[in-house]
Amino acid sequence: MRIKIGVMGSAEQAAPALNELAAALGREIAGRDVILLTGATTGLVYCVGKAARDAGALHIGVSPAVNELEHEERYGLPTDACDAMIYTGFGLKGRNVVLVRSCDASIFIAGSTGSLNEFTIAYDEGKIIGCLTGTGGVADEAERIVETLIKKETKARVFYDDDPARLIDVCLSEVR
Repeated sequence: MRIKIGVMGSAEQAAPALNELAAALGREIAGRDVILLTGATTGLVYCVGKAARDAGALHIGVSPAVNELEHEERYGLPTDACDAMIYTGFGLKGRNVVLVRSCDASIFIAGSTGSLNEFTIAYDEGKIIGCLTGTGGVADEAERIVETLIKKETKARVFYDDDPARLIDVCLSEVR
């Protein structure tokens, strides 16, 4: 079975340099012959997904909606960066659980409240987690959160790097 890498993070528009870093992350994922899973959302996650798909990766979106119409109209989310979509019908928080549990490793780029939810699910589930540092938000704050706030021991392994290739390589080596 092919490894499934999830990318979670900011659904907000970002500066051009951060968008390019997201695209570089997508291309690096595509170069590893893994399956990419995302929340089928906008912003940096969209940049990762679009770049990965354009570079030949299989990109599966996990939607909070019950169908394509709700995905686009209610949630305002795109479909053009995904090869296939899983419609959970569980809303954003429920989608997060399905997304994280479906991944062998989760990579975080920037991120806010939704990404923090995904991070805590991944941590609690004992997942392999990679944080692309220098991108802001959850990716940059995760180490502090783990060291100061999380008291629960899990089998989670969290890695931090500002280089997409090195981060993916270390996460993949842990999966294998």
